[in-house]
Amino acid sequence: MIAPHTAAFWRATLALCLGSFMVFANLYVTQPLLPMIAEQFGVSALQSSVSFTITTFTLGISLLFYGPLSDAVGRKGIMLFTMVGITVTTTCLAFAGDYYNLLILRAAQGFFLAGLPAIAVAYMSDEFNADALMIAVGIYISGNSLGGIGGRLLGGFLGENFGLTGTFEIMALLSLSLTLVFAWLLPPSKRFTAKALRPIPMLNQLGAHLANKRLLLSYLIGGLSFFVFVNQYSFVTFVLKDSPYALSAQYIGLLFLTYLSGTYASAISGKLGKRYSQPVCMMAGTVIIMLGSAVTLIPSLYAIILGLLINAFGFFLTHSTASSWVSLNAKTGKASASSLYLTFYYLGASSGGIYLNLFWQGGHWGGVVLGSWLMLLVILALGYKLRRLHGIS
Repeated sequence: MIAPHTAAFWRATLALCLGSFMVFANLYVTQPLLPMIAEQFGVSALQSSVSFTITTFTLGISLLFYGPLSDAVGRKGIMLFTMVGITVTTTCLAFAGDYYNLLILRAAQGFFLAGLPAIAVAYMSDEFNADALMIAVGIYISGNSLGGIGGRLLGGFLGENFGLTGTFEIMALLSLSLTLVFAWLLPPSKRFTAKALRPIPMLNQLGAHLANKRLLLSYLIGGLSFFVFVNQYSFVTFVLKDSPYALSAQYIGLLFLTYLSGTYASAISGKLGKRYSQPVCMMAGTVIIMLGSAVTLIPSLYAIILGLLINAFGFFLTHSTASSWVSLNAKTGKASASSLYLTFYYLGASSGGIYLNLFWQGGHWGGVVLGSWLMLLVILALGYKLRRLHGIS
């Protein structure tokens, strides 16, 4: 098996990190460009946000498909195939003639984007020894985070300087380059053992996870938290595009650097979870998001940035503890339990825009904050119920 800090370790880890960066950069590249998409195609804020949420929807559904498929046919081949699919769909996006073609291509792209996240950790579990696995997973997750931030920064910069078409063309070239490097760097599987594809037992296992109240509550908390958090960013781009802020796409892209406070929250979530319990941390994170959302109501760019920094810290505290709670409380099928969590997570992202748009139409950004608070109160109630199940008085 691959040992820590060997040449094979660094080749495999770097390959998976670059692949992860590519996946999440392509997923999030359109988010700072939503005002540009709305203007170019003559659609509303909600319609433009669908170009992002339809991708998270197909990604979330597809996550359940790739894990069992890779158990049957192998890891590297599927990851490489889906990365090629991402490159092809990104290339086609540069030539999308109208908004509906854009949506179809983004939906197809979500199917391909799910491949590597669903399989990467399974590949590492097959090929790495226990010490190498712990190190590699941590580095890989940082690649996820950097891809999300990098995609948004690239989207803002490229959109401002090269327009929508140029953005997709450059992203396609970047994706092609990273796919070739991935194929060259990643060692072929040596310890993989194929298993029969058995859909009925798989569905039964998913049903058992949903029947487990501790898991279901954490799925709802994670999904509804992302439901609010990521879609707040979509709507705030329209606030900052207009007067009195009038920010360009490039500067709107920089706004997503506020995610870095979430990186810190994720890093300390394990210690906080041990000290205060994970359900308490989920509730605390939710309260922090409520506080940050209130701060964004102050009509100042600095206040909005501060509020989003607070929100990112609170969200990633909630998300990290909810995700680890799933791993600790799944009695069997930990991999499928974690995949189901991610499905709820991305389905939350895909549906939150529709909900918050109702409040945007009625009350602009103040309405979005009100809608966020109402949903966050629901999440608090779910966290309290989970705390009671955990037996904490």
